[in-house]
Amino acid sequence: MRREVIVKRSWGDTCRAWLQPQAIAMLFLGFSAGLPILLIFSTLSVWLREAGIARSAVTFFSWAALGYSFKFLWAPLVDLLPLPVLTRVFGRRRAWLLVAQLLIVVAIVGMALIDPAGGQQNLTVMALAAVMLGFSSATQDIVIDAYRIESAEESLQALLAAMYIAGYRVGMLVAGAGSLFLAGYLGTTSEAYNYGAWELTYLAMAAVMCCGVATTLLIEEPKVNRRVSHYRYSVSDYGRFLSLFLLSALAFALTFFFSGFMFAAMDRLLPLFLKAGEGTGAFLVEAVRFGLAVGMAAIVAALLLSLGLVNKEMVRQTYLEPIKDFFVRYGTKTALLLLVLIGCYRLSDIVLGVVSNVFYLDMGFSKNVIAGVTKTFGLGMTLAGGFLGGMLTVRFGVNKILFLGAFLSAATNLLFMLLASTGQDVTMLTVVIGADNLSAGIATTAFIAFLSSLTNISFTAVQYAIFSSMMTLCPKLIGGYSGTMVSAIGYERFFLVTATMGIPVLFLVVAARKAVGVERP
Repeated sequence: MRREVIVKRSWGDTCRAWLQPQAIAMLFLGFSAGLPILLIFSTLSVWLREAGIARSAVTFFSWAALGYSFKFLWAPLVDLLPLPVLTRVFGRRRAWLLVAQLLIVVAIVGMALIDPAGGQQNLTVMALAAVMLGFSSATQDIVIDAYRIESAEESLQALLAAMYIAGYRVGMLVAGAGSLFLAGYLGTTSEAYNYGAWELTYLAMAAVMCCGVATTLLIEEPKVNRRVSHYRYSVSDYGRFLSLFLLSALAFALTFFFSGFMFAAMDRLLPLFLKAGEGTGAFLVEAVRFGLAVGMAAIVAALLLSLGLVNKEMVRQTYLEPIKDFFVRYGTKTALLLLVLIGCYRLSDIVLGVVSNVFYLDMGFSKNVIAGVTKTFGLGMTLAGGFLGGMLTVRFGVNKILFLGAFLSAATNLLFMLLASTGQDVTMLTVVIGADNLSAGIATTAFIAFLSSLTNISFTAVQYAIFSSMMTLCPKLIGGYSGTMVSAIGYERFFLVTATMGIPVLFLVVAARKAVGVERP
């Protein structure tokens, strides 16, 4: 069982730790991770709407980012498959990182060279480029997470997490506000669409992404003991294993997209048979549709395995061993406790965050105030919270700051109750945003360090990908009903409910600490 070792450090040693090469590298890698995501979401949405694309088609593009939610499915490929020539030259992590970043650059350039207003064919090609960008960016995230965990000891993981978060937020700011400002400066508006302005904007983002490529070329490969079994398979085994994933993914995609017409009819008929609202019926239909696609992918994978077309031992070691290892190391009871904690830790702030922008508008705040306070000032407070969380975690250990972050995240939700009763007060909004984002920065940094401490160095990419996917699954599912909850009970009671959601998390943190144990040197 892995125990937390708390090393007493002076404040001077803690501050000097920020200057370590691994920490500086994580700042730039975080930047390259934060840059692509908004080029799929908000920035791309603005471009498509200016080009006159229908809202239904614009929201369809959000599916291009599904890779972020299901990256654990191909994380084993990243952990297992060596890349010809590149792995030998750069090492396992840097080789995959370089390929993912180059694919990101190619995808962004591809999007830049397509005018979505040029017809359905252009829009289809744009969608394919966006899918490529989402897949490549999620792959980059898998490798960066593994690199961070393997490049430094456990006591420095919070520091690296803080640097990663800082870079990530700056990358999002450049791709979000920065790209919109640049596009506007180059002469495109909602009233006067200018494709050339968006083309140059996305080409500029592709050039900025080269910052991540340069970082990959300059950093060193982590010096860790890797399992020899990664390389004992033949080229044929690797090829068939990759084919298993590709064919299963193809089965999922074809089933999901070609079943659309059937489920569209079901979506219209279901409310007639069930006494449920339109939104509930749509949710049930999409859940069944998604489940059918997953089932078809599983059937294809099982068929290929039963026919002996794939090395079963390879599949077992790649997909089953990481899960088995986690339960063996911690025991079934403790492992389940840790998984529940992972799934619930961010419940309080994510559920509130889903409805936050709607709340600000309902309170009467203008878009400029919301952008200035929640985005610009909020970003600064998040970065401050991240650095503070990193220093405190290095100084006092993960468990104490994990508890502090959970407590602050829940407690600051009560401030939103005060804002709801105060109304349109910019000063109060600033105080609430400052406290909320500061606590979120502390909690996120400690939590990333906590997740990193749970991984086995032999299964870094796979286990962390599973953990990171789980930490947002439950909160996002519940967050989807936040609007319904607000309509039923009002904002003040809703914020109270989100605060109380954090209370069980405090008990889970304490229970996990007792179950895992703390060892002092």
